[in-house]
Amino acid sequence: MTRVVTLGETMALARTTEIGSLRHASGLVLGIGGAESNVAVGLRRLGVDASWLGRVGDDPLGERIARELRGEGVDVHALIDAGAPTGLMIKERPSAASTAVHYYRRGSAGSRVSAADVPDGWVEEAALLHVTGITPLLSDTARATVLAVVERARDAGVPVSFDINYRSALAAPEIAGPLLREIAEHATLVFGGVEELELLGPDATASLLAEGVAQVVVKRGPEGAAVFTPDGVTEAPGFLIEPLDTVGAGDAFVAGYLSAWLEERSGADALVRGNACGAMACLVPGDWEAAPTRRDLERFLVGGGDPVRR
Repeated sequence: MTRVVTLGETMALARTTEIGSLRHASGLVLGIGGAESNVAVGLRRLGVDASWLGRVGDDPLGERIARELRGEGVDVHALIDAGAPTGLMIKERPSAASTAVHYYRRGSAGSRVSAADVPDGWVEEAALLHVTGITPLLSDTARATVLAVVERARDAGVPVSFDINYRSALAAPEIAGPLLREIAEHATLVFGGVEELELLGPDATASLLAEGVAQVVVKRGPEGAAVFTPDGVTEAPGFLIEPLDTVGAGDAFVAGYLSAWLEERSGADALVRGNACGAMACLVPGDWEAAPTRRDLERFLVGGGDPVRR
């Protein structure tokens, strides 16, 4: 049985190889990236079966996405859309301390995913469905798809993991807030940064728990993370590192946390694993390339990571 299923847009990713503005870059490295597939790769490296579904264009970039994800052991459902191209994002490092990402995804194949693309039983036979707040903001059909799969999961008794992952370029807060809140209220686990949770309304953590959400996990970056449940709050500090590329760190955190949650580990253990995976993702360029294996994680926790104690 597939343990975790997820769906969303994965794009081709081109990143600069040096620090400085894209307008002066002399070269780009080609790869792939997408929040949901990043989580799927992170889970696979930690030994959890994962399946990703999405649309790609009938082009070499779409072929690359499917090949890369399959190469990582992810069960891939890449639907070929001959009517739209694969989306593209370009990542630059304007300075040593900053990263900027430019998206070219309007009308892309990934934005055209529909509820009819999701096979019968794919959600119902999973141990967990993971979705993010990115996909429902891509298009009307993508929004309807996410709402449909969440409803299918709930009807089948399948837990739902939801990472708010708000992207201001996709929708204004007043538009995104109510939609993301609707999805969050139907989730078992909700992940978000402090500002992302504020988007869902005043005192969102307490109100989501009152609505029946089992866990609200607050990502605090270098400060660590906390999990709120009806029984109280558990916190864990971050790890002291020198970050090279922070893009994808949140997805790595989610993969680490979910892998521990699936093992029925304590909230404290899940937070430590999530924080470690998030920190490790910052040490190498790329959206998912530094996602750790079990062995990588154990080595980091034993000798490579120094928890920040404040």
